[in-house]
Amino acid sequence: MTRLPIPSHFQPASVGEVWRVPYQQRSIEAKSWAQKHQLTPTSQGSSNVKLLLIDVQNTFCLPEFELFVGGRSGRGAIEDNVRLCEFIYRNLGEIDQIIATMDTHHLHQIFHPSFWLDKNGEHPTPAVTTITPEDVRSGKWQVNPKFGEDPVQLQAYALHYVQQLSDGGKYPLLIWPYHAMLGGIGHALVPAVEEAIFFHGIARDSQAMFSIKGDRTLTENYSALAPEVFTNQLGETIAAKDDSLIQHLLAADKLIIAGQAQSHCVVWTVSDLLTEINTIDPQLARKVYLLADCTSPVVIPGIVDYTDVAEAAYQRFADAGMNIIRSTDDL
Repeated sequence: MTRLPIPSHFQPASVGEVWRVPYQQRSIEAKSWAQKHQLTPTSQGSSNVKLLLIDVQNTFCLPEFELFVGGRSGRGAIEDNVRLCEFIYRNLGEIDQIIATMDTHHLHQIFHPSFWLDKNGEHPTPAVTTITPEDVRSGKWQVNPKFGEDPVQLQAYALHYVQQLSDGGKYPLLIWPYHAMLGGIGHALVPAVEEAIFFHGIARDSQAMFSIKGDRTLTENYSALAPEVFTNQLGETIAAKDDSLIQHLLAADKLIIAGQAQSHCVVWTVSDLLTEINTIDPQLARKVYLLADCTSPVVIPGIVDYTDVAEAAYQRFADAGMNIIRSTDDL
């Protein structure tokens, strides 16, 4: 396929802002664009190229929101999304379906301040508080008894949970600011990316897919494919792998992946995908393409920098056969 030009409606300066997508106007323009560039419906093509966008939401991608992923440049997610939108528009004829995961949270979740109390009845400070098994055993942090759950059993689960994270080599439980709250503006996709997804859907007669993740209150869900912890202290299932999404992704001829944050939700998603691939056929890794310039790691200047962790993970993925590409590379 010949690379397409960028439609005139796309304005890079607007990628870091919140605005309403003019759907009807864009639908008319997209139909005209498809005719002009002889784009065919995805149902008539012989390929199956999917683009997986992980958590490209306001809460992670805009500076005034809760968990902006700035990377080392300080503008990481904004710069990533400019390149991502341009990638989608240039490759409208190549991409058959776009799949967007959406981090989705409620008020009382195990990683939010309201879930925990110290001995003085104070909630933990978000973004700087981590909770370890010893913190729970010693009573430094206890679950909030006002949830209506059995507080004894919930406290037992809390210890089980943080111990499972520790034993499994996962990130320790970090208390995050309230973010990606269901029904809130932070939960929504970044408008410029939403517009590109909509434009693609009209131009190629393709139905985008949206996958909710992270709404299980008793576990984190960095990965779009699986929770951090699957069972409670009694061995009962609290969350499960998204086998349907896994199968859908692995059915692609080419699977392209971008999104936020590279060091957390992207790396854990790709890692889980690689685990699935290795149980089926390691050669399947060769059809996965990671857009290295459309994702950024979590960096909090002077506090934490996950850049090296993210880059090491991407090298591991490349060693397994996945393709690390840039948005300007030919597909």
